[in-house]
Amino acid sequence: MSKIIVTGGSGLVGKHLKEILPNAIYLSSKDCDLTDINKVKWLISLHNPDIVVHLAARVGGIQDNLKYPADYFDDNILINTNIVKVCKEYNVKRFIGILSTCIYPSVVDNYPMKEEDLFIGPPPPSNFSYGYAKRCLAVQIDAYNKQFGTKYNYLIPCNLYGDYDNMHDESKMHFITALLNKIRNSKDKTLHLLGTGKPLRQFMYARDLADIIKLVIDNNVTESFNVAPDFNYSIDNMAKMALKATGNDYKIVYDKPELDGQYRKDVSNKKLLKIFPNFKFTDLKEGLKQVYGKISK
Repeated sequence: MSKIIVTGGSGLVGKHLKEILPNAIYLSSKDCDLTDINKVKWLISLHNPDIVVHLAARVGGIQDNLKYPADYFDDNILINTNIVKVCKEYNVKRFIGILSTCIYPSVVDNYPMKEEDLFIGPPPPSNFSYGYAKRCLAVQIDAYNKQFGTKYNYLIPCNLYGDYDNMHDESKMHFITALLNKIRNSKDKTLHLLGTGKPLRQFMYARDLADIIKLVIDNNVTESFNVAPDFNYSIDNMAKMALKATGNDYKIVYDKPELDGQYRKDVSNKKLLKIFPNFKFTDLKEGLKQVYGKISK
């Protein structure tokens, strides 16, 4: 049996992955500072894994990204560079890096975006530093495969939500969790949201990404590809779906239109479905009910 370690194992995807891959070693920032290459060397030499699933990253909302762009760039560049470099140095057989559709260009001529569209333009201004840092991980993995013949790959998931999101710090919540949290805490039957509600987004239940990661490991898939469902809803549409799913009839009020961010960034899942043709994504309405039940406890 392969020995697997998962960085960022205490996060949203890591906890879902632990449910279906319980024998892996799940690590958090408390176990190792991945920005320090000497500590990363200690970590990999200690566990001597066959496979590393790299979920760890500095993540946050639009406002946090705009406020601390240097921190988002520095931390993610160091984390990603160190872990790939050390995995190669210690002969880790497989490395699976989890990226984000934030790495794709801000605007393209044709949607949904395919994997080959990655470098045709810069990431969106709203999380430019984070997007570029994560894009660099794709560059590094491809470079290592080319130069050293490694079998490393990366997955590019769309926006996520799930049962194990940060339920206490709004600046760290993913959009769906923050939306459901606002519904739960509304005192005047009004849902206050930032932006205009017009941008389009793909959202995926984090358990679906965990399932894909396990399939990649079990089937020794070394290709890199997008991970996203076909549906692509506006923020306003999702807010209305969330209200219906939670049994609330609130008025939606939008503020600060400048915080809309990227208008659309949907990606193609054709490559994924070619590899795993029978994979089914969780319906958004079902996922909204599941997560709302979790945060309402």
